[in-house]
Amino acid sequence: MKPALIIGSTCVDVIINLDHLPRTAENLRPHSHSMSLGGCAYNVAYMMRLLHGPHTFITPVGSGSYGDYVARELTKRQIPILVRVPDQDNGCCYCLVEASGERTFLSVHGAEYTFQKSWMDPYPSKDYELTYVCGLEIEEPTGIHLIEYLEEHPGLQVCYAPGPRGVKIPSWKQERMMNLHPFLHLNLQEALELSNAHSFEQAADILYSRTKNTVVITLGAQGTYCKEKHGDSYLVPSVPCEHIVDTIGAGDAHIGTILALLTRDVPLRQAIVCANEAAGAVVGIKGASLPAENVPEILREYCLE
Repeated sequence: MKPALIIGSTCVDVIINLDHLPRTAENLRPHSHSMSLGGCAYNVAYMMRLLHGPHTFITPVGSGSYGDYVARELTKRQIPILVRVPDQDNGCCYCLVEASGERTFLSVHGAEYTFQKSWMDPYPSKDYELTYVCGLEIEEPTGIHLIEYLEEHPGLQVCYAPGPRGVKIPSWKQERMMNLHPFLHLNLQEALELSNAHSFEQAADILYSRTKNTVVITLGAQGTYCKEKHGDSYLVPSVPCEHIVDTIGAGDAHIGTILALLTRDVPLRQAIVCANEAAGAVVGIKGASLPAENVPEILREYCLE
């Protein structure tokens, strides 16, 4: 398969660990805080790179202290910075992590969520087969440019992750995205909200009837439910996670693993088996970037090339 085109954000994750979310006027003392690279597209591209999935990563890097941090960290990781936006600050995401490991996001959006068609000129769409986009970029004012770019390049198979704010995307934008017949990747809450369904099976059927393409719904400890393009439906169980540190980036690692393995011609069902293991490993570490030493055994062969 040709390489994948990953389009979207790289931001700074400011991870704050605390017992519980604050109530109005409450004064809490977090246990710790740290900074790391994040953003849905970055997390996906990270897994692509870790698993040697061929791809090009188009992420706009802004200015300001967060833009400088992103640029410095990308350079340190030898990740090419293909787009700079010097006249707009980069944003950040405050990740509030409770004792249970559940995370709540407060996202300050900046240059990293913008898009311009001209950025794609050096990267002919004919050189790629899959492209990943997230609903957070579609929701932004420049999201219309991204939609138009995808409409103008129908040869690209769109993998669309609507994300937790998918239901807040204007209906006309959502309609145009669905008209692209995307491969959908969602978690259970996102799938139920987007479909107005009462079960993941019903949600998959409703979404499949709209896109006529594969629907993948992650179910946490239950595993992953998939309704494939040609109609086969199945549940892939997950491996129990003994200790949850935080759930930041688990969904991104899941779809990043799937895309990496699809570009390497691994069948979808086997890719989901591996993705479940990758997501389980990510919730066992702090932050979204899985260190090479924590890669599950089932994925080691893909990291060693």
